[in-house]
Amino acid sequence: MRLLLVRHGQTPSNVKFLLDTAVPGPGLTELGERQAAVLPEALAGEEIDALYASTLTRAQLTAAPLAGGRDLDVRVRDGIREVAAGDLEMRGDPEAAHTYMTTLFAWAAGDTELRMPGGENGVEALGRFDAVVAEAAGSGAGTVAMVSHGAAIRMWAAARADNVDVPFAAEHRLDNTGVVVLEGSPADGWKAVSWAGALVATTGPGTGGGPTGEVLHG
Repeated sequence: MRLLLVRHGQTPSNVKFLLDTAVPGPGLTELGERQAAVLPEALAGEEIDALYASTLTRAQLTAAPLAGGRDLDVRVRDGIREVAAGDLEMRGDPEAAHTYMTTLFAWAAGDTELRMPGGENGVEALGRFDAVVAEAAGSGAGTVAMVSHGAAIRMWAAARADNVDVPFAAEHRLDNTGVVVLEGSPADGWKAVSWAGALVATTGPGTGGGPTGEVLHG
């Protein structure tokens, strides 16, 4: 199966650099709406058989133009929502962002019992994302797009793709509507085909995408 993990469009909380992970969450900024509108063109070369989005409003709004352009139903699933920030929710300071990102990358490295302060642990976060991917793989679809979230995508790809390790995921940005493309299956494993257009290059300067898509320093 070919799996397209798409980060949602820009939100007001992204601009303010806030860890905003609660359901249903904010909608999109004007830029976010434009990003969503051009997503069908950006994915024009992909034969998408099924489209999923998380339970957060921003993911569903991002998926809507793609669904309309391809005459696809959006399958809304809680399992691919953002990693819950717990006690760090709505904080925008560097310490909170660092704690949040280092915790989820620790999960990707194997320390899945570690718990986000006041939130979920890696077993729970990876397990729910795995369940949606398994559902999609079991549907028989050849190519599946999932509109999800920056931290969730980076964490899951680092944990599950054979050729993406934690240092790579930590050092490579994933801007709003950036796409990570993987191929494989739950049984055979996954390999990343591209990360926001390339596997070996960074994706450019900051564009107000919030902490979950940023390079992790230190």
